[in-house]
Amino acid sequence: MRERPAARGDTVLAFDYGERFVGVAIGAPGVGVAHPLATIDQRATGPRLAAIAALVAEWRPARLVVGLPLALDGAPHEQTRRARAFAARLAARFGLPVDLVDERFSSADAEERLRAIGRGGRRHKGLAHPVAAQVILQDWLDRNAATDAAA
Repeated sequence: MRERPAARGDTVLAFDYGERFVGVAIGAPGVGVAHPLATIDQRATGPRLAAIAALVAEWRPARLVVGLPLALDGAPHEQTRRARAFAARLAARFGLPVDLVDERFSSADAEERLRAIGRGGRRHKGLAHPVAAQVILQDWLDRNAATDAAA
C-alpha cells in the first residue's frame, strides 16, 4: 500500500511521455527524492487521461512535471511538439501548473540504473518508463532545491 500525502501542497507528479507508454513518478520538494510510480499503457487520449486523473485524485499533487524530449543539440522535433501538447492537456484538464524539463538522457539513464540492479534488457523494458519519469522529476527537484538555496 502506498502512503498518501495528507494534503495538497508538496506532492509533484512527473511524466515521461510516449505515444504508447507514459511513465509516472512522484516526489516532493520538501523531501527532495523522486520515486517511480506507474506505467500507463494507453495509446488513446481518453483512457490515458482517465488513468492520470485517477493518480491525480489519489495523490493530490500541487504541480505536474513533463519531460521535454529534445535532439542532442537541444533542437525541438516532432516528439517535442507532442510532449508540449500533452503538458497543455494536463494543465487544462487538472488546473495545475505544469513544468517542462529537458529529458534528453532520461531514458538512457533509466535503462542504465535498471541494468545496475539486474533489471535491464528486454524482459524489464516496461520498468524503464517510470524510472525515466523518476530521472526527470529528480532533475526538477534538484534544480528547484538549488534555486531555493540561492534565494
